[in-house]
Amino acid sequence: MKKNRYLPVSLLAAAMLAGCSTMPPQNTALDEARSVYSSARTNTQVVNLAPLELQKAGESLNKADAALNKGDETAVEQLAYLTKQQVAIAQETAQRKAAEMEIANASAQRDKVRLAARTAEVEAARRQTALAQQTAEQQAAHARVLIAARQAELEEAKREAALAQQTATQQAAALTAARAETERNEAQIAARQAELEAAREQAALALKTAEEKAAALEAARTQIERNQERIAQQEQQLKELDAKQTERGMVITLGDVLFAVNKAQLSPGGVRNVQKLADFLKQYPERKVLIEGHTDSTGSRSINQPLSEHRADAVRTALIDMGIGSDRIETRGYAARYPVASNNTAAGRQLNRRVEIILSDESGKVVPR
Repeated sequence: MKKNRYLPVSLLAAAMLAGCSTMPPQNTALDEARSVYSSARTNTQVVNLAPLELQKAGESLNKADAALNKGDETAVEQLAYLTKQQVAIAQETAQRKAAEMEIANASAQRDKVRLAARTAEVEAARRQTALAQQTAEQQAAHARVLIAARQAELEEAKREAALAQQTATQQAAALTAARAETERNEAQIAARQAELEAAREQAALALKTAEEKAAALEAARTQIERNQERIAQQEQQLKELDAKQTERGMVITLGDVLFAVNKAQLSPGGVRNVQKLADFLKQYPERKVLIEGHTDSTGSRSINQPLSEHRADAVRTALIDMGIGSDRIETRGYAARYPVASNNTAAGRQLNRRVEIILSDESGKVVPR
């Protein structure tokens, strides 16, 4: 039994060699792609805000693993590079969406602060109006008391005057003084009445001011709601156009499949996409577009350059036929100068055969290359 507990040295060596032979092949580019993809998978912002882009990177990584197992080093290098680019796209997409969410939240908070300030102004105006009305009523009551008192004094003066008429010359001077006092009292009454009228006018003016501020607040609230609806509608339309945010602005890509093979004519699917773009431009007349045609690197420049120009012109002609002014459309043909993928694969070449439509900002400005 003790002899069975120990294996011969030759058997151990054979087992180690067999273990080494089953180790998977290694590739530096693929290892980097795995590391980049793994790092993105642990980033909650990328996972939540760019799930589709991250999924594409995962699919490319799986294809690279399969190519590695088949021993296709060229495909492994290309797919590893594509995986890293797709991870970078997912990270940039997540950062952009996070920034857009921060801007939207800041705009909403700013609107709430403005609304609260306007509401406070209206409430202050209402309190001021109430105070003015209360003051006017108090002044009116005080004036009525003074008038009653003055009237009582006037009656007393008249009685004294009647008594004075029955007296001698000594009481004549007292009668004259009483008459002068009566005139002064009447002047004071008139002054009090003028003060009361001024207080009423001030209260009416304060009420009118409060109503005007309330109307302005309502108009501002309505404008905010309209702006929010316009922004939401614009974002939905750009989403339907599959527009992507880039450093040059919003970019809409018409792929090679939307044109006839090696031709500049739009397919029915391409026409539908251009119709959506035309509808968007009609709704936002301040926007302009720059249409850029691109090809892959196969074929000569003498063929690719006019083909890229003709495809850009085909989109321009379609937009004009749909009612968009020619002064809002500019075209460029770049042949194979600006690839977005490797021209060493059919998939990469198909991505490079495209027409890109760059939307201007609201001032009509398009960022050039």
